[in-house]
Amino acid sequence: MLTLPNILTLSRIFAVPLLVGLLWWPQWAAGYAIAFVLYCIVGFTDYLDGYLARSQGTVSKLGIFLDPIADKIMVAAVILMLASTRDIGGVHLIAGLVILLREIMVSGLREFLGSLRVSVPVSRLAKWKTTLQLVALGALILAGAVPDYGFVRVVGLASLWGAAVLTLVTGWDYLRVGLRHMDS
Repeated sequence: MLTLPNILTLSRIFAVPLLVGLLWWPQWAAGYAIAFVLYCIVGFTDYLDGYLARSQGTVSKLGIFLDPIADKIMVAAVILMLASTRDIGGVHLIAGLVILLREIMVSGLREFLGSLRVSVPVSRLAKWKTTLQLVALGALILAGAVPDYGFVRVVGLASLWGAAVLTLVTGWDYLRVGLRHMDS
């Protein structure tokens, strides 16, 4: 159960409070810089844990369970912190909200379908959505570290909206699959 991939996944979950703490003070550029480095490390371990589990043949039920939860915890925490510090503000809050609501809906849908023994594989488009989402949040964290480079924030917000659009598309795809298994 405590394989290296699972330890990496758990480390992502345990890194979230530190990430939140570093983002707590929006005027602290050094905190944002450290948060950006930590965020990149966490993002790399997301790739690494899956790669190691598959290549070493150590894919476990615990890892399958924890990996998407670790992703959702980190994404939700970062969106909430960036919203609270006004790094995501105004109309851009809609994009963050779309992402958060989709994550909740898909989690509930997966739980429902799991009780029916129906598996919903992650689509290629959903992987692109996740990548764009991680780029967006990383850029928005980096923008707090380098406030004189406004284009970093623009890239972050544009990516956030791109991720929100893909979130709607992939959320609808998951919902369509789920609706086929619901009673009338």
